[in-house]
Amino acid sequence: MKVFILAAGDGTRMRPLTANMPKSLLPVAGKPLIQHMLETLKSCKLKDITILVNPGRRYIDQELGDGSHLGLELSYVVQRKPLGTANAIGTARLVLDEPFLCINGDVIITKPTISGVLANFRKNGSTVVTGIGVDNPSEFGILDQKNGKLRRMVEKSKNPPGNMANTGIYAFNPDVFPWIDKTEKSIRGEYEITDTLTMMAAQVDVLCQKFEGEWVDVGRPWDLLRANRLLMEGLKSKTEGDIQPNATVEGSLVLGKGSRILNGAYIVGPVIIGQDTEIGPNCYIRPSTFIGNGCKVGNATEVKNSILMDGAKAPHHNYVGDSVLGRDTNLGSGTKVANLRLDGRDIRVSLKGKLVDTGLRKLGVITGDNVKVGVNASIEPGTIISEDCFVGAGTVVGGTIEPGSRMY
Repeated sequence: MKVFILAAGDGTRMRPLTANMPKSLLPVAGKPLIQHMLETLKSCKLKDITILVNPGRRYIDQELGDGSHLGLELSYVVQRKPLGTANAIGTARLVLDEPFLCINGDVIITKPTISGVLANFRKNGSTVVTGIGVDNPSEFGILDQKNGKLRRMVEKSKNPPGNMANTGIYAFNPDVFPWIDKTEKSIRGEYEITDTLTMMAAQVDVLCQKFEGEWVDVGRPWDLLRANRLLMEGLKSKTEGDIQPNATVEGSLVLGKGSRILNGAYIVGPVIIGQDTEIGPNCYIRPSTFIGNGCKVGNATEVKNSILMDGAKAPHHNYVGDSVLGRDTNLGSGTKVANLRLDGRDIRVSLKGKLVDTGLRKLGVITGDNVKVGVNASIEPGTIISEDCFVGAGTVVGGTIEPGSRMY
């Protein structure tokens, strides 16, 4: 069975991380997000994969090429204009005239789920959609189903007909394309696959398959941390760099070529460190941390449950917890990131003038690329600092900082 991956979105809800990079290429647990998906598909013996890309952001095909280095056969289709998920899936007709697996490019998939979808489809020959029970169904598209068959799909309703969220994994026959052609624009002005599937379910069988394992929909910047933690579970150690004799490593560690862990560093895995990165001396790296290539975590710095993208630096007397530092972000000496409200309540983030409840008790800072922070700055919980910002020495910052801002 062939696979069609939807990766053409602009990822606006993931800003500032996606200001200069497609969401599917965001680094998580040592690799681009989409590469984890590709490796799971390969483990299910699915190697013929087409990826839908955005014409203005064609970094994905440049990064992955023909897939031969991954043992896959990759090809690409360009969605000229974003017109909704049904339109996106409809572009598959340009290259596919047989049954295919279709997956949103921003989800973490599991081998048992993919195997279950394939088995269900091969047994019954009907369209298959996947779902999983969630605690906050009003925030997702919900499958209204009975006895394993879809009745309708309801998108982000205040009164959802259940709690089984659509996980963005489907198995289709080519006969889905005429149904897509019949789909009318939604009130958002887009062609929605939820409308297509609701229309199909009224006349033909659409089967519902339960998602197996922990599901992560990477829809907001802080979701990257959950994906990172999940994908680092069961990490196997591999050391290609240098660990000095008075450094301490407990648990699993992946250390890339050209990287050094200096004396006095204390690392508790799972931790992944990329290439040409320097750790220490005398620092503390705590579990579920991924540090990219060309980074620096230096003296008296503590990093916990965070992602430091390529070139990011926390070199002197810093605390970075539950945070994502974009590429080439630099924290001045003494800069501290707060990740916990004093009242212990969930962290709320300011997005487009509205406060969004992250559902997280701990969340530090999300920075875009090329953010520079002066010495002894303080960053409040749930702060978003967009790309190319400058935060002056001793400044206290919070909320959402717009691109290119100068804070003093």
